[in-house]
Amino acid sequence: MRTLNNCPAPAKLNLFLHVTGRRADGYHTLQTAFQLIDRSDLLDFTVRDDGVINRVNEVPGVPADLDLVVRAARLLQDAARERKPQSTAPAVGADIRVHKKLPMGGGLGGGSSDAATTLIVLNHLWNAGLERRELMGLGLQLGADVPFFVYGQNAFAEGVGEALHPAPLREGWFVVVEPGVSIPTAAIFNAAELTRDTKLVKMSDFSGAIASDALFGKNDLQPVACALYPPVAEALKWLGQYGQARMTGSGSCVFCRMPTEAAADDAVSNVPRDWKAWKASALAQHPLAYLLKG
Repeated sequence: MRTLNNCPAPAKLNLFLHVTGRRADGYHTLQTAFQLIDRSDLLDFTVRDDGVINRVNEVPGVPADLDLVVRAARLLQDAARERKPQSTAPAVGADIRVHKKLPMGGGLGGGSSDAATTLIVLNHLWNAGLERRELMGLGLQLGADVPFFVYGQNAFAEGVGEALHPAPLREGWFVVVEPGVSIPTAAIFNAAELTRDTKLVKMSDFSGAIASDALFGKNDLQPVACALYPPVAEALKWLGQYGQARMTGSGSCVFCRMPTEAAADDAVSNVPRDWKAWKASALAQHPLAYLLKG
């Protein structure tokens, strides 16, 4: 097989996100619950025989050499070479097309998910032979959320987001609102007013709350984002009329769990004109999990 098209790179929601400390290297320690949803970017891959990694389309605001997709492909290429240093087979590369649907700076993990899909699919197309944990290790070099998407299932996460434990989350529907602003992650994590000392919770604490309609914990990044980007606060207030609304990740998208698909449709139909909104279904695992080994 030399081509795979329309490969999904699904979004995630952070059902809660606690900042529990800051390491000497500047990374923040976290506890969070990652929920996969069915809104996705789509990527097309075609194997090349000349070793070139080529993103074949423009992605506004993301130069190809800085794109996590390109960087992921090159990392995997290097790792595959190290596994077979004496190989005389021709160098493999890839043409990659990225169909962006997820907003950048929305806290949905779009860039990280794109990178994970690249690792998963090219590992398969190139017959590189890396197992899931090895791909997760490569992903961590690209960003703290990438290992989760390679992990391939909903998870309770700790550390900088790389210590993952399976979390059997509820099925159901969400409404996600994009209030028209893009938030750089660094702007939130570097803010002086960000609290970094939330008390550690046990996974059992979160597991016991899964059956409840109420969201567990909080998002420690939300107050900072609301202060710096007022549309986030406005979206939370609007969506709050339908239930408990929360920001995902470092923003700017906000979400609310809905009791039924019809309720989700109703909320989406009433979203203010200047915003975008969609209903999303909870996923139990990554759509490409069948390609993973180990």
